[in-house]
Amino acid sequence: MKAAIVGGGWAGLSTAVELAKAGVGVTVFEAAKQLGGRARSVDLHGHRLDNGQHLLVGAYCETLRLMREVGADPERLLKRLPLELRFPASQPRPFRMRLPRLPAPWHLAVGLLSARGSSLAEKVGAVRFLRFLQDTDYRLGDDCTVSALLDGHGQRGSLRRRLWEPLCLAALNTAPAMASAQIFVNTLRDSLGGGRAATDLLLPAADLDRLFPEAAAHFIRARGGEIRLSTRVAAIDDGFTVCGEHYDHAVVAVGPQHAPALLGGHAQTRGIAQLLSGYAFEPIATLYCGYPPQVCLPFPMLGLDDRPAGQFGQWVFDRGALCGTAGVMAFVLSGHGAWETLDNAALAVALQRELASTLRTRLPPALWYQVIRERRATFSCRPNLRRPAAATARDGLWLAGDYVCAEYPATLEAAVRSGVAAARGLLLSAPPPTGRRASAGDGNSAPRSLRHG
Repeated sequence: MKAAIVGGGWAGLSTAVELAKAGVGVTVFEAAKQLGGRARSVDLHGHRLDNGQHLLVGAYCETLRLMREVGADPERLLKRLPLELRFPASQPRPFRMRLPRLPAPWHLAVGLLSARGSSLAEKVGAVRFLRFLQDTDYRLGDDCTVSALLDGHGQRGSLRRRLWEPLCLAALNTAPAMASAQIFVNTLRDSLGGGRAATDLLLPAADLDRLFPEAAAHFIRARGGEIRLSTRVAAIDDGFTVCGEHYDHAVVAVGPQHAPALLGGHAQTRGIAQLLSGYAFEPIATLYCGYPPQVCLPFPMLGLDDRPAGQFGQWVFDRGALCGTAGVMAFVLSGHGAWETLDNAALAVALQRELASTLRTRLPPALWYQVIRERRATFSCRPNLRRPAAATARDGLWLAGDYVCAEYPATLEAAVRSGVAAARGLLLSAPPPTGRRASAGDGNSAPRSLRHG
């Protein structure tokens, strides 16, 4: 049995790994010169960096499982830290919350109640809010915006500004005023509502290629699969002929902005193409600044205060503490905002000024900087957004991508889960390739919990 995987991002590679493990002959077609999709490595100013700074959490169960499956050791490639949020420039007082290494749910209760920079009333209100979510099994009667959810449960003050809203923007890449409350609650269920390890921050200690794509490609090739780079697929015909070669099955694993071109020409998938054509998208920008090696942060990840007029910053990461690239800082801006009106030079000046103010020190001039803007980095995760399933009405054609994983926002974990679901659905629908019946129980089944990105 042969399967064509159109798209070499994390969703497509996850599909290919699962199918290759089951004995299917897979070919991955990727239009770019490298694998990884929107989570890939780039060479900048003599450094191997990423096309955007990514953040994982301990509840990325399927991502961690698949990394181990292909031989990419998460313990070596990811820096695991207890969840800690620091906003040194927060007003009227600096904000800091750290979850201690205690059994759940005590780690969360102690972390919230000991948070600095918030009032006792806010802390008690946050505990009550989480208790409400637990009592309702994290299911809302009707979806609404995150802002409406927080308003309805009296979440105000510094915990709203420094915990709930930043978590929403980081996980959904959509402003709280427009973001789906139910999807946000799902992420809280599987992170703050999960075990203690589920809340850990997993910060990449290596470039994104080494995190998964390189090892996945080696895994696929070692099992007879093929990886074809710089190969754009314009159409998948009725007989699943791709680039002149026939396949028994095909998996469309490209982004939702590209999928309609492959789906719109067939009656069975035209409805999905129309659905995806109506999606809105959100940007992400990453500013890399190279300073002298002695420049560092007091913690690998710091929050910047974007509330005052004229300030845009959200998060800054110390790549020296994470990956050994001393002096390199990565500023991340998620979702639509006033920062989009600035050109690259003005944005670099503004963010460096905000960092100096946050650290209360004068920074040396940057040796270099680079801005990477992904204008359609993720779909806009809004209330009641319709999402397609992995299986399509066209027999033998499957979908994989973060937009297919209906419970979660556009994260690496959602992409990986969608790829695993597509592969297992394909195997269940097809004759076993190795003389045995493929089942959803083969290998490790995907756990229910997610945790972002």
